[in-house]
Amino acid sequence: MTDFSALDHLHMAHALRLAERAAYTTRPNPMVGCVIAQGADVVGEGWHQRTGGPHAEVFALRQAGERARGGTAYVTLEPCAHYGRTPPCALALIEAGIGRVVAAMRDPFPKVDGGGFDLLRAAGIDVAEGLMAAQARDLNHGFLSRIERGRPWLRVKLAASLDGRTAMADGSSKWITGAAAREDVQHWRARAGAILTGAGTVLADDPMLTVRLADTEVVAPLRVVLDARLRSLECARVREGGAPTLYLHDAAVSPPDAADAAFASVPSHNGRLDLAAVLALLADRGINEVHTEAGATLSGALVQAGLVDELLLYQAPILLGEHGRPLLSGLGIHAMDQQRRLRVIDQRVLGNDLRLLLRQ
Repeated sequence: MTDFSALDHLHMAHALRLAERAAYTTRPNPMVGCVIAQGADVVGEGWHQRTGGPHAEVFALRQAGERARGGTAYVTLEPCAHYGRTPPCALALIEAGIGRVVAAMRDPFPKVDGGGFDLLRAAGIDVAEGLMAAQARDLNHGFLSRIERGRPWLRVKLAASLDGRTAMADGSSKWITGAAAREDVQHWRARAGAILTGAGTVLADDPMLTVRLADTEVVAPLRVVLDARLRSLECARVREGGAPTLYLHDAAVSPPDAADAAFASVPSHNGRLDLAAVLALLADRGINEVHTEAGATLSGALVQAGLVDELLLYQAPILLGEHGRPLLSGLGIHAMDQQRRLRVIDQRVLGNDLRLLLRQ
């Protein structure tokens, strides 16, 4: 196993922070950061800012210039080895005279997958991989999920009272959480490739499901409505606001001609869309991360199907009573030994509300 120094860790941590700056703009590509150093001195840095633009290594090399020669390049993901919209970054590092490359992890994308490391080593460059790999994987869990599992990373956002209710019996729910929590949700929407909801939520709330962040560059996520019978089309706000909208429906239903939305059919069972097929379709469309804002039925069905990677729960210090609507439905839990135990990945207070990020 490679021994990494404290200085190696310092520079890689810097590269990971750089990579995260493109969380709202680089999809479907992964977030990548690069630092070029001569010992303790950083001579160049950069990150992959948007799809089709220069990669992180190119920005860092431009900044470093001749100071890159003989230096160490710290990259959060294996440099690419293929010609796409841009030339291979591995060749750029070779041509710049880099002496050592430290990578957080290998890129599983089939056109790379070790090829970048092979090019660098063939050129006589010392290559070390695996530094802060866990942090690098978590940064790009959506991209890695799509490449390695054939489906996007799926997050379900929930907002509930202290007694676990998401709305009153009549469906009214504005507002359970405060302004700080609602603002925080916008950042989670912004980093997703798609915002997923169901026909029931569209019919009940007529949401727009856009990202509302002032003075922040965001590539608008695709809005995806699961509507087997296309019964929610009269609710038009989900097609407004400049973001694309996709309705997924049963193959037996004929979609209308519409300029403001796209339609695609997926397999269904007993009138319900196949959720695994939904995610496979979204992966085929380059979606890395899906942010779900839906009711108890769809959210519960996703959990029950084992498709949820994380729950984002906002809990407000209010009580809605036993007649309120539940957090999730359809889990089929009838005994304590059927409980689903979750891990708390992160917890913080937003205004008066508590936010929990949970994974199994």
